[in-house]
Amino acid sequence: MKQVDIHSLSHTQWECKYHIVFAPKYRRKVFYGQKRYEIGQILRELCKWKGVNMLEGEACPDHIHILLEIPPKISISSFMGFLKGESSLMIYEKWGNMKFKYRNRRFWCRGYYVSTVGKNEGKIRKYIQNQLEEDEMSEQLTLNFEDPFTGNGK
Repeated sequence: MKQVDIHSLSHTQWECKYHIVFAPKYRRKVFYGQKRYEIGQILRELCKWKGVNMLEGEACPDHIHILLEIPPKISISSFMGFLKGESSLMIYEKWGNMKFKYRNRRFWCRGYYVSTVGKNEGKIRKYIQNQLEEDEMSEQLTLNFEDPFTGNGK
């Protein structure tokens, strides 16, 4: 363990890193172009407000992967509630027309995926960095078949 990775509070030495994945409601593909960059900036700013270090992040078209370093005094569930709630408000403030696509002013899905990183930080960083390319490759591999009953493609 590198000494640089260890942080401290008044009576605690800690190294708590988490891989978190969450998506917009209805898995809508909203992260593209300038909007993708600006939503990333919003998430980074909110992390700074809480003293959380964003080590890596990637916005795929319909979900987000982030690698966070969260102090042990903050629970993951309370931080994610803060991050998703505040970012929803900031997104709707910036892009007012998005309110109508998402009911009840909730931009994000209710749940999220979280995994502790442990000693696999390098592998998880690479996974997050390559996630967008992997998603694009998997979309290229999907085949559109014609429905034999209606003649429409799926």
